[in-house]
Amino acid sequence: MTRKLKATALAATATAALAGALIAGSASTASAAKPTKPAVNVSVLSPRAGDVAGKESKGFFVDLAVRYPTLAASGAGFQLTGPTAHLNQAPFPGAFGPGVDEKVPGLIVLLSTATIGARSGQNLANLFNLTGFTNQRTNEIWDTWIVGAPSFGKNVGSVLRVAVAADRNKDGIYNDAPAVVPDANHDGRINAIDLRAFGVASEIVTVPFRITD
Repeated sequence: MTRKLKATALAATATAALAGALIAGSASTASAAKPTKPAVNVSVLSPRAGDVAGKESKGFFVDLAVRYPTLAASGAGFQLTGPTAHLNQAPFPGAFGPGVDEKVPGLIVLLSTATIGARSGQNLANLFNLTGFTNQRTNEIWDTWIVGAPSFGKNVGSVLRVAVAADRNKDGIYNDAPAVVPDANHDGRINAIDLRAFGVASEIVTVPFRITD
């Protein structure tokens, strides 16, 4: 083989090797960049973005579907509850009030215009009225709240944020929601930044809508 042919062959080999390395590197980068699927899936059925909800700034629904890796991991139970005469009544008794919901103990629900408790940082999950097991094949639970008082702003734009807390105590159950979400960056507002700092097992679903009279 002549010197010129050898040089041409070596150049071709080097080019092929470089191309292979670039392809492998791109594949590796793409694999590394692929987002990890959250352990828990949250869907907000109501309100929807842009909805004008309620009458007399109450009477609107917050309706959720939550899918867990297993039903046991949800730590969830039945409930049909509400204030005063509806509290802890058969057939599915449950507590009622701001804070952690013992029937869906990992759930975090925030309204930016809340006027009760810790306001935008107050977990409202324990105000939900109705919890049931919708589909065992997909480990899906539905959770519904009908807002009974104008405690979340009157004729205002509001933002609903929903997530499931991470398994902070590593017991295999998503039951570690806080009663109040800490203000991680001390800016006086509780939002997705603070939820991520606390730790979540799901995406943070954000729904801007309007509460109206």
